[in-house]
Amino acid sequence: MLKSYLIKSKVHPAPLAVFRIIFGLLMLVALLRFWLNGWIYSLYIEPDFHFKYFGFSWVTDIGNYTYLLYSSCIIAVIGIILGYHYRLSIILFFLLITYSELIDKTTYLNHYYFTSCIAFLLCFLPAAHHFSIDALQKQKSIDAIPSWMVDGIKFFLCIVYFYAGLAKINSDWLIEAQPLTLWLTSKYDIPLIGELLKYRWVHYTASWSGMLYDVFIPFFLLYPKTRNIAFILVILFHIMTKIFFPTIGMFPYIMIFGATIFFDVQWHKNILDSLRKFGARLNKKLNFLKVRLTTSEAVVLFEPKRYILPLFLGFFIIQILLPFRYLTYPGELFWNEEGYRFSWRVMLMEKKGYTTFKIKDSISQKTFYVDNTDFLTPFQERQMSFQPDFILEYAHYLGNHFEEQGHQNIQVFTESFVALNGRPSQRFIDPNTDLNQEIESFKHKTWVLPLKDEIHGF
Repeated sequence: MLKSYLIKSKVHPAPLAVFRIIFGLLMLVALLRFWLNGWIYSLYIEPDFHFKYFGFSWVTDIGNYTYLLYSSCIIAVIGIILGYHYRLSIILFFLLITYSELIDKTTYLNHYYFTSCIAFLLCFLPAAHHFSIDALQKQKSIDAIPSWMVDGIKFFLCIVYFYAGLAKINSDWLIEAQPLTLWLTSKYDIPLIGELLKYRWVHYTASWSGMLYDVFIPFFLLYPKTRNIAFILVILFHIMTKIFFPTIGMFPYIMIFGATIFFDVQWHKNILDSLRKFGARLNKKLNFLKVRLTTSEAVVLFEPKRYILPLFLGFFIIQILLPFRYLTYPGELFWNEEGYRFSWRVMLMEKKGYTTFKIKDSISQKTFYVDNTDFLTPFQERQMSFQPDFILEYAHYLGNHFEEQGHQNIQVFTESFVALNGRPSQRFIDPNTDLNQEIESFKHKTWVLPLKDEIHGF
């Protein structure tokens, strides 16, 4: 049955074409928003030091050329929207946007990772073989593509939602209503509903609703009879998250418009017909296009390269297994964060830390303390203060820095205290561990002191 589906099941490419256009438009808005808010400078150019993902220390910042990188991304996105030199455009976008994300892990957000994953998948899909400039120039249209190419995007969205829901099945989220209790009580200034947000029953309602929504919405979107209601829920849920958490950025819009991929083929055909009619009227009025707005009658079936299906299967195996890598580590995931990133754990923690560093000469025993503001931006310092891999990398940076200044026999110790989801602050890092001697790896960080509490659940 699976073999028959993979080989014989076909679908019209309209959903893929609409998804390409929507994805491109959202990325265009996101890139312009990032530029206009000055984040290119504040996140990539202003810092003297950038935190690196393990294994990606070779990814360096490029200074003012970062503006060129983002300009190239914008050009690539326009090519994606129009379906013009699509393959080159989507590959260029994937490489550039992923490179920018790898420059500094301080900027890690789930929807940035989501963007790179979707762009990666689109590199291998015939998203511009229908309703695109490429198709117009070839004067032929793809009439059918393998169903798994559209279903693959649906499946990926289902993974994101379902895993986000599983992650919420924990005692902090469901029993303590944390961290929503901390966040919602600070939103008293929201018009009309702000006064309600101080009540505990609202916090519990929001926590349980968020978990149930994430777990079940993929199934409601997949089932035709509940799809329309599910899409309304998608809109309401993400609008509410945008109201409560305005700094969440483009994520709500990405999930709302991304969910349109679940609609049937005819809905997508209607969207393309409307765009085609609008383009025809615009072309007639302005006479700026010298090519026809419809393809010829030549219709062909798309046959994917043999390597694409195994590549997709490998991608999804990784996506299914990677979020569970935390099970290989002892200790509390929310505390040590070993295996936390890239697992679709969305808005589960409120952590605040205070971390200072002491430089010591192991021979003379002379010590002095570091002013973090001499090396880090406020945003970097805040992120560093409660994440163990950040703390270790920064400790090595300090050790190298002061060694270059002529200091000898350098040891780096830290005084670190962290509060998690409303708990009292407690010591985070073993103050007797010389972090300059610790090596970053995928092994458990024994110098992170255990949380004096237990969180039950996934």
